[in-house]
Amino acid sequence: MAAAPVWSVDPRTGKQREQVAVEATAQEVDATVRAAHAARDSLADRTVRAAFLRTAADRLHAAKDHLVEVADAETALGPVRLTGELARTCYQLRAFADIVDEGAFLDVVIDHPDDTATPPVPDLRRYKIPLGVVAVYSASNFPFAFSVPGGDTASALAAGCPVVVKSHPDHPALSELVAKVLRNAAAEHGIPAGVLGLVHGFEAGVELIKHPLVRAAGFTGSVRGGRALFDAAAAREVPIPFHGELGSLNPVVVTEAAAAERAEAIGTGLAGSMTLGVGQFCVKPGLVLVPAGGAGDQLVKSLTDAVSDTDAGVLLDHRMRDNFVAGVAERAGLPGVETPVTPGAGGEHTVSAGFLTVPASKLTEEGAYDLLLEECFGPVTVVARYEDDTEVKGVLSRLPGNLTATVQLSSEEAAGEGRGAEILREVTPLAGRVLVNGWPTGVAVAPAQHHGGPYPATTSTSTSVGGTAIERWLRPVVYQGAPEALLPPELRDDNPLGLPRRFDGRLER
Repeated sequence: MAAAPVWSVDPRTGKQREQVAVEATAQEVDATVRAAHAARDSLADRTVRAAFLRTAADRLHAAKDHLVEVADAETALGPVRLTGELARTCYQLRAFADIVDEGAFLDVVIDHPDDTATPPVPDLRRYKIPLGVVAVYSASNFPFAFSVPGGDTASALAAGCPVVVKSHPDHPALSELVAKVLRNAAAEHGIPAGVLGLVHGFEAGVELIKHPLVRAAGFTGSVRGGRALFDAAAAREVPIPFHGELGSLNPVVVTEAAAAERAEAIGTGLAGSMTLGVGQFCVKPGLVLVPAGGAGDQLVKSLTDAVSDTDAGVLLDHRMRDNFVAGVAERAGLPGVETPVTPGAGGEHTVSAGFLTVPASKLTEEGAYDLLLEECFGPVTVVARYEDDTEVKGVLSRLPGNLTATVQLSSEEAAGEGRGAEILREVTPLAGRVLVNGWPTGVAVAPAQHHGGPYPATTSTSTSVGGTAIERWLRPVVYQGAPEALLPPELRDDNPLGLPRRFDGRLER
């Protein structure tokens, strides 16, 4: 049986652009993983892999015009958005190179023998080592930042782990081009091409998660697909860590005082956030609690005006478009749900933005309205109008885990007066990132960033963005009583690599 072709498709027309590859067989997945495993020692030198990451960033930047052109042809996300995303990706690669150079991620801890302790302490030396081959499953909505050269790949390579990427079918041509750029960057530093493998096809993704040489996986995508892979990772004879970002509603709570103070600004800001990238951001605000009454009415009017001025847009593929049109129609059909701006089909290949309103009381108990508490991918949000704080608490108590939660407060509440602090405490258990008087779309690449949250937002407590994302691909090991001559240089007393470490209880830098 011939291998299935992999086509690059133009989402603006639904037409095939070119055949990029064929779907990988189980034997080809095996060969790709084994090549990655064989390349792992080439990443052992931190200086080499930091230089590799910087070269990768340089080469991606040098090829930006062609890469953005291909990315736009496959995703319809637009040159401006894609140019910014590629710049973010290059910055992230360089940031991880800096982390590798610094070495703090190794968490070096050295304790010399202490016979006076109870119980006595032997000579103990602890640091972290790479897990091995990491499987990365590309995202549809971020063809650079969460795909072949994205955060999972960059952090895994920084940790010293080779990577095999399962390409997303929405941008296979770009995936091939980017993989070639990264392999060329690797070759400049004597690193084998196998350090970055790429496979196509659904079955290839299944084979990848089952492969015995794959030691961890990173995923960004749907709850259904991510949960299936998560279960497969746990069902292996030797289970492996699976760090999946699956789905998020990203609730927003607008206090009555905030609505009274700046209804127009909040409505306009919400419109910009929920329609950004045609609503295809994983941190799009999908549920907004707005007070009933005049101030809330003003906010809804502002939102209506702003969303009405939003042009129809193209989603990443026609399957997503069909799911969006069906999903908003099902939600809008619930009794008591209104559509001040009706979302749905904008044309044969496009969708139009809109939003739904519903009394918050309908969301406080289990039933048909639970559908409104599920993510709908695309330019739509649900505005739940609440009568009092009890309804706010009732809705929040029913929400699953999220990547973000946002509170819009008045200036007095932000200064510590009223319920501001209490609302912050109420939403904190729901999310990995809590925003005050901002909007969740946009995830800064920064050391303090956390992009994750309680299930189903993610399947682990880790982050996929920011410096600590590297921790997902490492495990600690302790040497006890090992002679100095046998220790890796990272754990020797004289600290020949100049690493930050905790030495006999003291933090040294």
